[in-house]
Amino acid sequence: MRVLAVGDSYMPARFFEDAFDDFARANEVTYLEVGTDPTFVPSSPSERRLREFLGAPAQLIGSMAGIEVLVVHGAPVTDAVLDGSPSLRLVCCARGGPVNVDVEAVTARGLPLVNTPGKNAEAVADLTLAFIVALARRLPSAQQFLADGNQVRDNWEGKRFMGRDLRGLTLGIVGYGQVGQRVAVRAKAFGMTLLAYDPHVEAPDVEQVTLDELLARADVVSLHARATAENEHMMDERAFATMKPGSLLINTARETLLDEDALDAALESGRLAGAALDVFAPRRPGERPRLLSHENVLITPHLGGATYETLRQGAEMLADEITRWAAGEPLVNVANRVAVTAAEPAPAYQRDESR
Repeated sequence: MRVLAVGDSYMPARFFEDAFDDFARANEVTYLEVGTDPTFVPSSPSERRLREFLGAPAQLIGSMAGIEVLVVHGAPVTDAVLDGSPSLRLVCCARGGPVNVDVEAVTARGLPLVNTPGKNAEAVADLTLAFIVALARRLPSAQQFLADGNQVRDNWEGKRFMGRDLRGLTLGIVGYGQVGQRVAVRAKAFGMTLLAYDPHVEAPDVEQVTLDELLARADVVSLHARATAENEHMMDERAFATMKPGSLLINTARETLLDEDALDAALESGRLAGAALDVFAPRRPGERPRLLSHENVLITPHLGGATYETLRQGAEMLADEITRWAAGEPLVNVANRVAVTAAEPAPAYQRDESR
């Protein structure tokens, strides 16, 4: 088996090397690192279908000859890359959404595309609880107090930053998938009461309610839903008006789930006591996120999955998929399963006992 594993500046190839150590002993695995190519401008239909990629297709094509399994994180996988190896049988992407891969081109060639959904679920759940604690204890306001040059004169200074314990607060989880379920486990340990809204998932371990009931009852609303056309701006003016006065909003999912104008108004009016966002609408270079004008807002630059453990898990998930494929076993996370109903049988090299 010939494998090409392509790392990038976010997920260096060493993570693939560590995870692929076992089967690399008996197979030919080549590791490649791609970097930003400022000269590359997407021009073909395949190239224009890609989003959020690092590098250029040409950086991969030169190494594709004879490759049976292509593994990437953020490198661009276009039709030209796929055609670089007539031997290609499996494409792997170490991301929850393979947006840097031309899924249409992969599917048209009858190739399974595996990805790594949920690889960052633990990290995002951790960040969610960190956000809840930070807002409940008014940490953004307290830090700004010191950044403005104010002094702590005595032990009574903390009175102005009186916050809330998490125990006894009600957390409303919108979207009860891999992240939402892990948030629930952590929140229970803090003594929080849990509500969940998800029309697609049964949640037997928590009280499952309608969205309106969740908004009206929750002290903290945390968004973990997938972004769809149907739920765009689900948190709009009406939703914020439904929320409990003095409640908190957390969004570690997708920026399209909320209307930032409506959130800004809810914070300005005092309806909400605070918000923490790991995602927000695109803005012009150098433009400060306007929501930071509120002292009770915490914003981070989409770092929910930015942990070393997340990268290791993504590489390990792909190592498991490649091992299954090589053994002729069903693949687990196939991103184009509708079009590719089953992976191809084990390649010919596996039936050649001399290799």
